Amino acid sequence: MLPLNDRSGLSPEERSALERELGPLTLLQDVVRWGFASTPPRDVTEVVVQDEFTHDVVLPWKDGGYLVFDTT
Repeated sequence: MLPLNDRSGLSPEERSALERELGPLTLLQDVVRWGFASTPPRDVTEVVVQDEFTHDVVLPWKDGGYLVFDTT
């Protein structure tokens, strides 16, 4: 898994649980499938184009938060 950059101040337990959940996701396809398999399903909220090769893919998380996946 690529590094998890926590910008929300997760507790060590929450961070560890999130790392375990996201660890197997290596492709954007994995992220989208994981989102739709979640309860409730999570769809891509936004794709932010950084340049011609890099995009940030945003999915809703919990408590009004979001996960942002940097894709290249």
